[in-house]
Amino acid sequence: MVWHKDQPPYRVAFHYRIMRLILRPLFRLLFRILCQVRVTGLENVPRRGAYLIAINHPSLFEPPFVLAFWPQAPEAAGAVEIWERPGQNVLVRLYGAIPVHRGEYDRKLIDAMVSALRSGKPLLLAPEGGRTHSPAMRRALPGAAHIVDQADVLVLPVGVVGTSDDLLKKAMRGERPLIEMRIGKPFRLPPLEGRGEARRAQRQRNADLIMLRIAALLPPEYHGYYAGLNLHELGIAAPADDPEAWISDDHKLAIWQEKDG
Repeated sequence: MVWHKDQPPYRVAFHYRIMRLILRPLFRLLFRILCQVRVTGLENVPRRGAYLIAINHPSLFEPPFVLAFWPQAPEAAGAVEIWERPGQNVLVRLYGAIPVHRGEYDRKLIDAMVSALRSGKPLLLAPEGGRTHSPAMRRALPGAAHIVDQADVLVLPVGVVGTSDDLLKKAMRGERPLIEMRIGKPFRLPPLEGRGEARRAQRQRNADLIMLRIAALLPPEYHGYYAGLNLHELGIAAPADDPEAWISDDHKLAIWQEKDG
């Protein structure tokens, strides 16, 4: 990871650090009271250093769930609209999250996310750009791939299962729904090359690769846009000798296995 001298170091304000020490255990307690919680793959989380935590986002509950049960307090980015929603706006301000304008290029906010990663901090982001309001994933926006390229960090895919818009209603009825966080292995995206349209296409390709890794952690009904697609149809050239570079008829998404040297 290369630090740019013209970019000021990213620092988490003291009051945010204090609030995270309060909010994370509080939300862990609330989730455990209201739901059955299952977390797998913690052994895949790097012990130190920066990486992008990429999640699926069916509802408003995935970010606080992942943030609460992550081994350390990551930085987090969310749609700027959250800062205007009663209740949610208080939480994102207390946590010190980074607002993101979906579908827009905001140099200052992108720099903030890249700076956080270059400072050695993990960052939580939903590549889809917002809630889908259903289990099925939609196609990723290219922004996550751009941030990873600029910061030169690993991606850690995380699949969240069991969350929904009516999760709180179910919990209040005493159902205690099962919610799961499935953490995959970290991987590195292929480097972006060229300029203009070619580079934009590669950025989208890399965003799709992130989503394929997430989809591989999820049940078939969560695959959405990525169900039944193979890498060639997404414009992704997988190694010819990779037996898992395809998606079977039963919608079991396979991962593009990166060949390290």
